[in-house]
Amino acid sequence: MKGDITMPLDFTADQIVPDHINFPVEFEPTKYDKSKYVINGNTGEYLGIVGNGFSCASHGDFFTKAHNTISEHLGEEFCNQMNIKYNTARNNAWVMMDMTMPNVLRKIQTEKHTTTIAPRLIALHGIDGSCSNMVFFGAIDFFCTNGMVTGDYDKIKRKNTSNFSLDKFIQELQSSVTDFYATADKFQRWAETSLMTVDVKALLESVIKSDRKSDKMFSLYNQEVSTRGRNVWALYSAFTNYASYADERNGFNLRNTGNDTEAQSMWAREQEVAKWIDSPQFQAVAA
Repeated sequence: MKGDITMPLDFTADQIVPDHINFPVEFEPTKYDKSKYVINGNTGEYLGIVGNGFSCASHGDFFTKAHNTISEHLGEEFCNQMNIKYNTARNNAWVMMDMTMPNVLRKIQTEKHTTTIAPRLIALHGIDGSCSNMVFFGAIDFFCTNGMVTGDYDKIKRKNTSNFSLDKFIQELQSSVTDFYATADKFQRWAETSLMTVDVKALLESVIKSDRKSDKMFSLYNQEVSTRGRNVWALYSAFTNYASYADERNGFNLRNTGNDTEAQSMWAREQEVAKWIDSPQFQAVAA
């Protein structure tokens, strides 16, 4: 993805955010009374137009505070080997911070396979009005490096407005970072929940409205079954595979539009998967 940077987190480092996204945000009036330009304060580049009531933290402030909160809440021993990846879009106006914590592990076991998962935290931050600030807490599967976001209940959301409180937003993050073990227990239950008597093809057709996509997903599910067994965990893993890759590994190639939107498109897939998981059809077989 354009602008991707992967780096280990050093809890003794002064700078957590890379230079190219660590710039001051400036505003300039447009010729209309109710709007203003958003400007990269380092380069002078115009990044978008927002309403006069719009305010935001810089990427540097937002992600540094998120990092510091995690460090203070979980401790250096927990976070020592944490890795961070930044995905960007819209000329660095939209940034996704993707953090994994390989020091904290749980095993998910089926009759056929054992995999190891670790906590994953995603923080989204936009300075051009293109998105609300969001933080998602999920997991990463080290067997296939699939990212896992398990639905709306793992989401903290705040809009960039004149009333936006970064401190309050970060405080709410603290209540989510300790939920990993409960999530892992749920995944283990899914690994033990058989789908032998479930018409998975029909389930996918009812959840995914595109016949072409549901057919591809059924093929992907059968690939996961060969490794993980015929259970809810395999179906969930097929979903997260779709959200993690856009190439020949799963047949869900991403169309190249020539725009700086690939990171946003892949994030849209994660949101799509979260809706599938929250659907009554999936919840009925996962219960």
